[in-house]
Amino acid sequence: MPGPTVDPDGDQTAPAVPLRSEGPPAQTPQRAPFATATVITLGSLVALGPFTTDLYLPALPDLTADLHSTAPAAQLTLTGSLLGMVLGQLLFGPLSDRLGRRRPMLAGLAVYTAASLLCAFAASMPVLVAGRVVQGAAGSAALVIARAVVRDRLEGIAMIRFLATMGLVSGLAPIVAPLAGAQLLHVTDWRGTFVVLALLGAVLTAACAVGVRETLPPERRHGGGPGSTVRAIGGLLRDRLFLGYLLTGTFAFGALFAYVGGSSVVLQEVYRITPQTYSLVFAVNSIALLAVTQLNGRFLVQRHSERTLLLAGLGAAAAAGAAVVLCTTVWDTGLAGVWPALTLLMGSMGVILPNANGRALTMAPHAAGSASALLGTGTYLCGAVVAPLSSLGGHPSATALGAVVLGCALLALAAYLPLCRER
Repeated sequence: MPGPTVDPDGDQTAPAVPLRSEGPPAQTPQRAPFATATVITLGSLVALGPFTTDLYLPALPDLTADLHSTAPAAQLTLTGSLLGMVLGQLLFGPLSDRLGRRRPMLAGLAVYTAASLLCAFAASMPVLVAGRVVQGAAGSAALVIARAVVRDRLEGIAMIRFLATMGLVSGLAPIVAPLAGAQLLHVTDWRGTFVVLALLGAVLTAACAVGVRETLPPERRHGGGPGSTVRAIGGLLRDRLFLGYLLTGTFAFGALFAYVGGSSVVLQEVYRITPQTYSLVFAVNSIALLAVTQLNGRFLVQRHSERTLLLAGLGAAAAAGAAVVLCTTVWDTGLAGVWPALTLLMGSMGVILPNANGRALTMAPHAAGSASALLGTGTYLCGAVVAPLSSLGGHPSATALGAVVLGCALLALAAYLPLCRER
């Protein structure tokens, strides 16, 4: 492998190898499977993000009153966490390409634990918001490096299957976190939820220190400073295939986030269902996502090409969005028509997201950390943009929700068809 080069400004660059080689890389990833404990640990790392954002949500009214603040100010604790996750992924992803996976991951988890304690003992809303930004940024190390670890060890179908297995663990987090947060309020106050997050961070730090080995040997690391990081990210974004899969997954996640962010208000206010009924709808749709994710990882990827699966998944997502629009503007089916369409949408994500993200990581064998950071950043930014669109005009609308889902699915198709045609 060629050695590193030095720019005129003295910035050492990464080894002079392409981000995506035409043949096998000089150091091919190991093929040994992960131990069961490592699978659970990696899945828990990815699940840390949803727990960070969702566990404390039932306590928002209590913390607002306790800190003598307002609801808009309290919402900044969620915005700050998401902002921290976006910025943190851009930091920890490239950093793990330079320093290896273990040190940035352990450092991030240690800071996450400390930031959670800062939030637990915050005496004012500004301190809590600042703590949430740091907590989100540090916690993002878990998400971005967990995916990079998988890419270091596996590739192709084996990687997609493992991402599906890891997704089974992490996919339960958005379902469990709000329920667990509500139950915690029976035994503690809002500060106790952050103590629980601190304990979770400490447990994951110990688990990673003991059970997750370094997967990026020194000869595969990127030297250099910030200039090298910028060049690595720029090289990824100039790679047609990587960009295509990145945009495909990002826009598809936008459709998913439109549902996750808008369905609660839309279904309860438009169709007048109770919170208990909504929980049932959400649970059934989440089961569809988890089931198809497992079906994809265990069977579909071995029997069908990636292109066939992605086209089928994107087509199903577009059909789901179109069905919601038609059921609310032409047929007036009520929830009986909208619910199956949303279930189809969630099921389609079980095919789209593992395959699109897996293929994107495959395109970047020499910059898996940076690639994982771009995947995470793109999805969070897209989610933040589409979340309020289902309530444009001041009122929640099932038609608007369906239109956003359809639009995101069509954008994903528009990115996939021209950019992801592999020769």
